[in-house]
Parts: sequence; structure tokens; C-alpha cells
Amino acid sequence: MLRLIVQRLLLLIPLLLGLSVLLFGWVRALPGGPVQAMLGERYTPEAAAEIEAQLGLDQPLIVQYGKYLLRLLQGDFGVSLQSGRPVLEEFFTRFPATIELTVVALVFAIGIGIPLGYVAARRAGSVVDHSAVVVSLIGVTVPVFFLAFILKYLFAVELGWFPTTGRQSATMIATHPTNFYVLDGLLTAEWDAAWDALVHLILPGIALGSIPLAIVARMTRAAVSEVQNADYVRTARAKGIKASRLRGQHILKNAMLPVVTTIGLQVGLLLSGAVLTETVFAFSGIGSFLADSVFNADYPVMQGFVLMIAVVYALVNLLVDVSYGLIDPRLRRQQ
Repeated sequence: MLRLIVQRLLLLIPLLLGLSVLLFGWVRALPGGPVQAMLGERYTPEAAAEIEAQLGLDQPLIVQYGKYLLRLLQGDFGVSLQSGRPVLEEFFTRFPATIELTVVALVFAIGIGIPLGYVAARRAGSVVDHSAVVVSLIGVTVPVFFLAFILKYLFAVELGWFPTTGRQSATMIATHPTNFYVLDGLLTAEWDAAWDALVHLILPGIALGSIPLAIVARMTRAAVSEVQNADYVRTARAKGIKASRLRGQHILKNAMLPVVTTIGLQVGLLLSGAVLTETVFAFSGIGSFLADSVFNADYPVMQGFVLMIAVVYALVNLLVDVSYGLIDPRLRRQQ
């Protein structure tokens, strides 16, 4: 298992190196470039030439990339043109919000998707099965931003059951030692602040988790349908093994491998899908800030945030690989 972890971490090096090359070339290929974004309305050829000389943008591209890579290795991702703060500081300030939103979306998707897919597989051809298929198709086809607007209008604006925007009510006085608002409320025993932060997560979490829910349900249905007809399951059933043990240890556990893979892949999609959801709900995570950086041509933020999201995505997939060994001991011996 340790060998697998080391191998996956080493694979991060060529992955991030290749991604840095693509981002470096992409930013310099965009119309206007970073200098025009920095100067804005104050742009003149003379001012642009001065800024290019200060930033080293008048040097050959290979030299520029070498210096850019050296700064990355030192943990310097540049400074945001929007806020004037270091990009890495902006990322870690906003990352807890996106993590909270992703966790709520995953809990929603897994908590409903796996039971729904399992029941649909166990009752193949029934009304429950057909309903699960319809729900999964709707979940996949409805765009996240459209569902977010519908949920916001119906449950926040019309019914007033949930807040419309933000991570916490503006009137709420709370302490934030970790910037995970729900966790902070629990750690500081500010129960009203924790509840208020959780309520703000429900609608965006449902919107963000709708597509993963549909995919997890479909994958669980397919995996359980295949496993429950396997020879070893029929043999176990013939031996008179208790139904609860048969469902838990023989069917559901063995069907979880492809489902776990699907969940791991969905985490990356949730991080990218959070851009739309956070924008609709004015949720101050990395998604909304990344969207603002695109409109404001904040190239350091675009480069830095994409690199950091790639690291998070790779680490999540590492956790998925490790979980294989925990689910199936045979895979642990192979690793």
C-alpha cells in the first residue's frame, strides 16, 4: 500500500509539469495578455513596455517559463490582480467553502444514489426501477446552473425556506478559526452559527450533487445487477446464508469497486461544477473567485487555481486507489 502511495505521488510531478506548460502557453496566447489586464484603461504602449520589462515578459519564452517554474517550486503562485493578495493565500482562504459545498453535495449524491441504485437493481423491472432510471436521466440532462436557479427561486425566493446567497447570514456574529463555517460553529460551541452555515449549504449542495447522484445511482444499479447474478452469490444463497449477510458482504461490498471509482471521479467534477453553483448562490469559494478571475483577466489566479485543483483531484484519486485495497483484500495483495 505504501508503495502505491509513493508511486502515485511521483506521478504528480510529470502531471503538474505538463499542466504548467499548457497554462503558461495558454495565458500568453490569450488576447491582450497579462500586461493589458494589469493596466486596464491606463494602457499605453510605453506603459506596457515598462511593465513587460519589470516582469521579464520581454525575455524569450523559455527563460520566462524557467523563472515561472522556479517560482512555483518556491510556492510563489503570483499575486492576484483583483485583490492584490498572493494567489496561494486566496486559494486557501476560499478552499474551505468549496470543500464544505463538495462534502454536502457528495453526502446528498451518495446518501440517495447508492440506496436508490441498489433498490432499483433488486427490483428490476418494477416501478421503483423505472422511477430510478427516470430520476437519473433527469439528473444528468438538467444543467447545474438551471437547477440552481430553479431551487433558488422556488425554495429561497418564493417559499423563503432557505437563504438566497452567501455562506452565512450577514447578521450572524461567529468565530472562524479554520474558515470551515460549520466546523467552526461546532468547535466554538456556536450552535446557531453552525446551523446557519449548514442551512446556507443545502440548496447549492443539492444543485451541485444532482448530476453525481444520477451517475452514482446508475452505476450502483448496474454493478449490483451484475454481482447479484454471479455464481458465488448463487452458491452462497444455496448454502442458506442469511439474507442480510448476503446483501452486505457478498453483493453490496463487491459492487462497490466501480461505484467508488465513479465517486472519486465525481469529486473532480464537483470542484469544476462549483464554478456555476457558487456563482448563482454568491458562494465565496474557489469556483466563484475563479469565474471572476476569468472576467477580470486575472491570469495569476487562473494559473494558480487550476494547478491547485489538479493537485486536489490527483490526491482524491489516490484516496480512491487506496480504498480499493480496503474494500477488496485481493487488490491489496497485488499492490
